[in-house]
Amino acid sequence: MNQLLQRIAWILIASVVLAACGGTPTTPAAPADAPTVAPAAEPTTAPAAEPTTAPAAEEFIFGMVLVGPINDGGWNQAHYDAAKYVERNVPGARLVYIDKVNPADKPNVTIPQVVDELVAQGAKFIITNSAEFGDGTVEAALSHPDVYFLHASGDSVLKGDAPPNLSNLMGRMEIGKQIAGCAAALQSQSGKLSYLGPLIDPETRRLVNSTYLGARYCWENVRGLPAEDLSFNVVWIGFWFNIPGVTLDPTRVATDFINAGSDVIISGIDTTEGIVEANKATEAGKPVFAVPYDFEAACDVAPQVCLGVPYFNWGPSYVKLVESIRNGTFAQSWEWLGPDPADINNHDTSMIGFLNGPALTAENAAALDTFTRQVVSGDLNLFSGPLNFQDGSVFLADGEVATDEQIWYTPQLLEGITGESAAE
Repeated sequence: MNQLLQRIAWILIASVVLAACGGTPTTPAAPADAPTVAPAAEPTTAPAAEPTTAPAAEEFIFGMVLVGPINDGGWNQAHYDAAKYVERNVPGARLVYIDKVNPADKPNVTIPQVVDELVAQGAKFIITNSAEFGDGTVEAALSHPDVYFLHASGDSVLKGDAPPNLSNLMGRMEIGKQIAGCAAALQSQSGKLSYLGPLIDPETRRLVNSTYLGARYCWENVRGLPAEDLSFNVVWIGFWFNIPGVTLDPTRVATDFINAGSDVIISGIDTTEGIVEANKATEAGKPVFAVPYDFEAACDVAPQVCLGVPYFNWGPSYVKLVESIRNGTFAQSWEWLGPDPADINNHDTSMIGFLNGPALTAENAAALDTFTRQVVSGDLNLFSGPLNFQDGSVFLADGEVATDEQIWYTPQLLEGITGESAAE
């Protein structure tokens, strides 16, 4: 046994010497009387790979300046919901916003001031959402040439007044309002329709005119009733929503409509007073219907009196703009986008939608669906002559079709509408 131990020792010493001299050691052969040891089994499966995670998307901060509160159930909530759509559909996108930028809630606060605040928070793209923000948005864009801007509803690009980092976007709500007017005319029993208007400008005039054209067409051509039996009245409150002591009270205006015999109130303001007062009258035993505005879920306020709602769907366009800025393909544009002819209520493709309301009868809903298909496809164009303005001057001659600019810059209400065409 001592001899065996000595042989093993000499072999180990020789291996160490060879390694020190650059030789390659070899595994010594086991002596004949050494015990046999089975080699370790090779693993049957590869070791588990280290878990990997996709790299987080780079943060992109975008801002929004809103004229009213984000939960107004109308115009501003539609924009806010679109911003959340961007967050869901663009990895890394994050919204910062300032709402209620108006003379009542933030007196003496300017658009450049609130834009400076959003830029300080890291915003690289800023949306302003009211026609009254036009000049301030241009000023802010000039002050921040490395930030991109969108003025929703404006036309500074169309007029050639916009710096290259500013675009304009608006939806062709004229189509949605034609559908709203048709719904009102189909359901009305009295033939007295009233429009709750905001302030007076080319946008609001063209929307009132669109509503009237839809109502008149469906009253005469679908119901077959005389034109003289249809009354269409508009009262302007002076702003997009109630400012106590500054505007007319929309609740009082809506009540006056009802007391004067209107059985449908069509809203053009950002808030819900029209449908609220229609519901109160109906619950008190005097049936009155309503067509709210701007926001897809507006009928939820009082579904039992709601004939439907035309609404804006800003989300897909906002996504495209954010992506163009991130990938370096932003190009200044003035866009006036209509509904998707294939599906007016497709949330991923249609800028303008219309949801029929629960109060619309099945017969009237079917008639309205037919009308909707006609105006969305372009088979029926209600901005065709002959049409006159309130003062009797010709808007469109017989057979003439209005251009986009003729509609965009509408100077008066149409003949057949009762109400002011210009601010006093």
